[in-house]
Amino acid sequence: MDKKGLSEITKSITDLIMPFVFMFGLYLLFFGHLSPGGGFAAGVILAGVFILITLAFGKGGVEIYINRERSHLFEAAGALLFLFVACSGIFTGKGFFTNVLHQEFGSRYFRFLSGGNIVLYNIGIALKVMAGLFMVFFILSVTRVVLEGTKLKMRRRK
Repeated sequence: MDKKGLSEITKSITDLIMPFVFMFGLYLLFFGHLSPGGGFAAGVILAGVFILITLAFGKGGVEIYINRERSHLFEAAGALLFLFVACSGIFTGKGFFTNVLHQEFGSRYFRFLSGGNIVLYNIGIALKVMAGLFMVFFILSVTRVVLEGTKLKMRRRK
């Protein structure tokens, strides 16, 4: 096993299944208002994709897709999207958390938007959960490496 991830078999399997798991996460995200799923479940699965990439390819392998700065950006964007959609009812002269899309377009013409604002809420929640869970994993794994390095230095001093 090298220092930049796991074995070649694990890397190959990760390359094979990563797009399918990512697509499943997107499916849960966009159709969670019509079937079981939603923003939280999709966010967990999407974070799992990035965690799998980190485990298989190491820190450098995942930084191609998402790094610390992008993760903070995704988390902030998810929270702002959720807040903006919640306030959209106020902007249109209706109440807070009003389902504006459903009232404007209805389920007759746009089946994808039959849930109205729920799709947009799911996207915001998924971004926030994905970024948050990935950062928890990333920080804990980096902290573990730092602590192990500190223990090694302390052993060498003795």
